[in-house]
Amino acid sequence: MYRALYRKWRPATFDDVVGQPQVTDILKYQVAENRVSHAYLFCGSRGTGKTSCAKILAKAVNCLHPKNGNPCNECEACRSIDAGVATDVIEMDAASNNGVDNVRDMKEEIVFTPADLKYRVYIIDEVHMMSGSAFNALLKTLEEPPAYVLFILATTELNKLPATIVSRCQRFDFRRLSSDGIVAHLNKIAKSEGIDLTDAGARIIARMSLGGMRDAISLLELCAGTNETVNEELVTRVLGVGGGELPGQIVDAAADRDYPTLYRLLSDVVNSAQDLTVFFTELISYTRDLVVVKTLGDGAAAYLDLSDASFRSLSERAKRIPLGRLLYQSRLLEETLEILRRSSGDRRATAELALTRLAEPRLSTSPEALLARVEELEKQVALLRTGASVPQPAVKKPAPDVSYSPAPVPAKETPKEEKKPTPAEKPAETPAPETKEEITEKKNDKTDDKTDADESKQVPKWSLILDEFGRIKPSLGPFMRGSVATVSGEVVTVTLTVGMFLALVDGDETAKTVLLSLLSEHGTAASSIRFVSGAQKKNNDGQIEF
Repeated sequence: MYRALYRKWRPATFDDVVGQPQVTDILKYQVAENRVSHAYLFCGSRGTGKTSCAKILAKAVNCLHPKNGNPCNECEACRSIDAGVATDVIEMDAASNNGVDNVRDMKEEIVFTPADLKYRVYIIDEVHMMSGSAFNALLKTLEEPPAYVLFILATTELNKLPATIVSRCQRFDFRRLSSDGIVAHLNKIAKSEGIDLTDAGARIIARMSLGGMRDAISLLELCAGTNETVNEELVTRVLGVGGGELPGQIVDAAADRDYPTLYRLLSDVVNSAQDLTVFFTELISYTRDLVVVKTLGDGAAAYLDLSDASFRSLSERAKRIPLGRLLYQSRLLEETLEILRRSSGDRRATAELALTRLAEPRLSTSPEALLARVEELEKQVALLRTGASVPQPAVKKPAPDVSYSPAPVPAKETPKEEKKPTPAEKPAETPAPETKEEITEKKNDKTDDKTDADESKQVPKWSLILDEFGRIKPSLGPFMRGSVATVSGEVVTVTLTVGMFLALVDGDETAKTVLLSLLSEHGTAASSIRFVSGAQKKNNDGQIEF
């Protein structure tokens, strides 16, 4: 009969357990020195070896010929436990045996000595599912069991266990397995089972297993069922996940506001039957990697579990995307993922709207979106101060439809105007010499003309700029209400309606930076800004105007 690979390759000794030396070394020593405790608590995520180590420990304490703390797997006790026919090794599922009655039945059995083995071993899986009354009934027995009884509790949620239970056991924490450890073990299994597995395919399987060996072996068996080479392309197709470059392409398209590429990539995901929740989970994971690279720099290589080529690509992409935008992107993707998990309607429409907002932070009023906009505006102001021109993001539009093109309308001919004859030009007269009064009057006229030419103009879209400034700087927004802004050259003058707020607004350099950035965003190029009070203006009667 065919056996699943994860059952066939279940560890038989402590030495076969992958990636848990902090647990197996101690258990081997205790068995070898005959210093086994009465109760153990194994904690950790799924697929990390908790149940496997519990069965190995049950065999080791009952083995007739142990080898350095490991069971021999050859004696009658080991074979009976492996076959599941040993009456003195009881496996209980606390999810279905979680009541007081089940604990009472177990306490009645404990008083009897083992029938065939040295120890009666109780393996209670998912022990956190037991009820509060069942835990209370188990306390006394767990604290002082008979010498021939051994309890092994396993759980994935340690926080749900009462402290009174945890304190009565020896606790062992099972860690998530590293990708390198999973890849090495998958290659070992593939070589033994005759599976053609590439390193890239094994890497994706290890990443999708989230540190669980059982999940990784099950995914390998699923991909090997096609009887093809298990490479990156096959794994992404079978598991319904995006390729290694897809999240990066989405991030690039969003940063460039390339909407056609965004919708095309999403359409490819939907048409390939990939789960949108898995797709957005990958985007969140990729954004997290970008944030780590952005904050740690070259030190992120030791923190992230990536190949050299993937890390180089990630580093280049992180250099061109501000941290504020990455934080906005992460929050938006997390919110969309929760909506997709609860949604029963058109999930594609939800994903399309999310990617549209991803490319344009101005469509959102969240703090992360405002932070991303402020970072972009500060970058533009820095470019303006250096004298460089601010690059405007070009929104790529789909190609126009050329299937229909109306016939060109011939232009009407404009009749040529006949040149009228001009009268004969009079000979130029020699100007009379100017007096000092006339020269002074001409200089004054030129000065007046220059003043008129440099006269300040009203800043366009000032009310819209004030609204956006109030959202970014809510503490100063009310003080700017009713203000008037004029521009002269590259200097913007803001006239406040209430003079008492002048010192407060004028002393905030951040407010000036935000206003300069907003002015640049709305088409007014300026290098400096100054605030004046409305009290500085007087009418013809000498009265102050506000």
